[in-house]
Amino acid sequence: MLIERDEPLDLLLGLARRAAAGQGGTALLGGEAGIGKTALLQEFASRVGPGQRVLWGGCEALFTPRALGPLQDMAEAFGPRVAALLDQAAAPERLFPALLAALQDARDPAVLVFEDVHWADNATLDLVKYLGRRISVLRVLLVLSFRTDEIGADHPLAQVLGDLPSATATRVTLQPLSPDAVAALAHRAGRPDAGLHQATAGNPFFVTELLASSDTAAAGIPASIRDAVWSRLSRLAPHQREALEVISIAPGSVEPWLVRALLGAGADAAVDQLIARGMLLRDGQGGVRFRHELARLATLERLSPAVQQSLHARVEAAMSEAPAAQAGLLLSRRVHHAAAADDGPRVLALAPQAAAQAASLGAHQQAAAHLATALRYVDQIPAAVAAQLHEDWAEEAGLALSIDDTVIEARQRAIALWRELGRMDKVGLNLRRLARLLWSRGEVRQAETCVDEAVRELERLPPGPELAMAYSVRSQLHLQRSQVDAAVDWGRRAIALADRLGDVETRVHALNNVATALLFVGRPGGREPMEESLALALEHGFHEHAARAYMNFAEYAVAFKDFALAERVLADGIAFEIRHDLDSWTHYQIGWQARLRLEQGRFREAESIAQGVVGFGQLAPVIRLPALIVLGRVRMRLGEPDAPALMRQALRDALETEDLHLIAPARLALVEAAWLADDPGACHEQLAALAAMDLDGFDPWTLGEFAVWWRRGGMAGPLPMATARIPAPRMAELSGDPLAAAAEWTRLGLPYEAALALAQAQGAEAGPALARAVAMFEALEARPAALLARRTAQRLGVSAQLPKPRRGPYATARRHPLGLTRRELQVLGLIVQGMGNRDIARRLVRSPRTVEHHVSAVLGKLNASSRMDVVLRLHSEPWLLGAGEN
Repeated sequence: MLIERDEPLDLLLGLARRAAAGQGGTALLGGEAGIGKTALLQEFASRVGPGQRVLWGGCEALFTPRALGPLQDMAEAFGPRVAALLDQAAAPERLFPALLAALQDARDPAVLVFEDVHWADNATLDLVKYLGRRISVLRVLLVLSFRTDEIGADHPLAQVLGDLPSATATRVTLQPLSPDAVAALAHRAGRPDAGLHQATAGNPFFVTELLASSDTAAAGIPASIRDAVWSRLSRLAPHQREALEVISIAPGSVEPWLVRALLGAGADAAVDQLIARGMLLRDGQGGVRFRHELARLATLERLSPAVQQSLHARVEAAMSEAPAAQAGLLLSRRVHHAAAADDGPRVLALAPQAAAQAASLGAHQQAAAHLATALRYVDQIPAAVAAQLHEDWAEEAGLALSIDDTVIEARQRAIALWRELGRMDKVGLNLRRLARLLWSRGEVRQAETCVDEAVRELERLPPGPELAMAYSVRSQLHLQRSQVDAAVDWGRRAIALADRLGDVETRVHALNNVATALLFVGRPGGREPMEESLALALEHGFHEHAARAYMNFAEYAVAFKDFALAERVLADGIAFEIRHDLDSWTHYQIGWQARLRLEQGRFREAESIAQGVVGFGQLAPVIRLPALIVLGRVRMRLGEPDAPALMRQALRDALETEDLHLIAPARLALVEAAWLADDPGACHEQLAALAAMDLDGFDPWTLGEFAVWWRRGGMAGPLPMATARIPAPRMAELSGDPLAAAAEWTRLGLPYEAALALAQAQGAEAGPALARAVAMFEALEARPAALLARRTAQRLGVSAQLPKPRRGPYATARRHPLGLTRRELQVLGLIVQGMGNRDIARRLVRSPRTVEHHVSAVLGKLNASSRMDVVLRLHSEPWLLGAGEN
């Protein structure tokens, strides 16, 4: 019987009813160890409505957690396809959609219970995020239990919980029992309650154990829960105590066959007796476990280290005799027991297998942990095996952990060992991968040295895929430094070799390099390879390569003012990245969507989009940088007081990247701000810093923007570069024809740039041109530019020709970033809540046909193919629900 748990129980049951009705959600059941989470879940499961399946799975306190442990526990319930994919250790991009399809197609609603997710592996956390973002359109309640006292700000689970949509995630936190509740339990057990609440702080497990201890009396309370558990153990028969001690060696549940293998003929009787005494529980699959992890740990603590080692060895040996069908499921547990038994040969045999399994499931951190366990015994193995271990650990750690010196050193150790063995193919492979690690840390020159050496070593061998990819990485490094000719040359070498070898992935990577290099300097021949790279990446399921192609293609389209192409590529790219949970790519791309709206003069939309990205607190600085640059610039153009701080932060972050394609926009924003503020000193400082950069690496439009600001800012001396590559509207202004420049900007769809050009008019054209400029600035809410244009007109004596100043806020209404009407925004909000068309029609008092039209319009404007796509889009861009006023 539960006590003081009616409120959380009712909350869980209510969430289950909502899920059964089609509005799925996630329940986050938290509390300290021993607070009664499992007891509450068992009571909840017994009360769930008829026809609603309750599936259980758990995470265990292994040295390295099982990959997808909870899903493995419940896999059979999802049908043969999910079970087969899990048995094959299929990649998440195959396994997760199959699970989602099984949940969508299931006849009955379901409750999925993932216990103890504070011990979850990375693949399980990825699954939680994957399901949690899609749960609102499923008839599923996902319940996650975890210990709040083990979840710090840097715990992986903390970030995952923060990533779950707030609209569908409900926190259920269990509180300690009150003094009255503790007294009631003591009374029920026939024990005194004096001092009991003070000693236990109301923790139900502590209360129960103390009340069960024979030493508990009015005269005193045992000093620790360990003593209470040991007291209970001392009252057991020897065979029962042995059973508990053996079972305590294994975290989580122990299968019936394993219990029998460990305890012999009397296993079942001993287990039944311990269950009857309330010390063990039997789970839904027939396995047995301690009633609480704290009781297991207290039991384990009684055993000497030598006895524990011996028991771990017995467990691993018993597991090695399991049927072949279970071998894959037991790998992580076998590594755990072999390591605890200090059995180096067994660890070295098992850990690489477990690492490969974890890596294929996307649990790279767990793969690295398994390999790290094996590396403890690296002195016991031949040099070739040691080299492969270092190589594999560096690969997995580089994917899952921060790329620190230990990862670099492991890669270098692998290179040294392979070199001693004369395996120059392996030396070349590891040099190329080391180059990528160094590049990601910003050590560009060291990366170039490594990839150059990789190319030299691999070119001495028969050509293979590693040489092709080394050529492509060399191309990419040249691209990052805006060395266009070298990037194209190395990229084409990579393509030629990849085609000879049939290496599609290298072709995709190298095509992107060549295309980006050509596109961003305005040379012909770049668009076709970019489109091919994207098409091949999509065809072959290379998600990261596809995201990179979308990103580079969209940046080009926005930077080169091809707004029709930009709209299409951004919409398709964002939809693709959201669908595949590529969060970093998504937010980076959304930053460029904000840039597009800024260029189009849709300032309030740009502000809303950029603020949404910048407000995501967990993004790496480089990912949010495009949005931060836009936010600073749009706030500057709107005259907001926080603009200077935002622009300075953007420049600091850009300088950290050493990427001129990010540094130049940040400095140009500060040039414009200084010019608007009539601060020539600050303007000249930023222009001089730009002039000191590699101007040949600027794309034509950035080069043209720099050139006109050089002139507008009154810099002494001629332009510090040739003007042959500068686009037409910039050249028109540089040539003294601001009206032609304005006309070209208007044709391209950049009204703010058109107004800036008009504001440069002189002579008889100045009055009408400034009048048009002021009207355009004020329509855009560009107050600082409008004020500057009025001051210019006053200086030129043409103020009488300007429109009268407006009073109060400008009349331009805000529009939604995606063009949603007020009614469509209402419909969008109801879709996110999980409502179907019929429910929406009833809520809005509209006909189902009208609602169908609204839903269709919402899907179209969000570039979504389904309601699930809408939910995913709103998770990445939650501000879309409230942005705009129509």
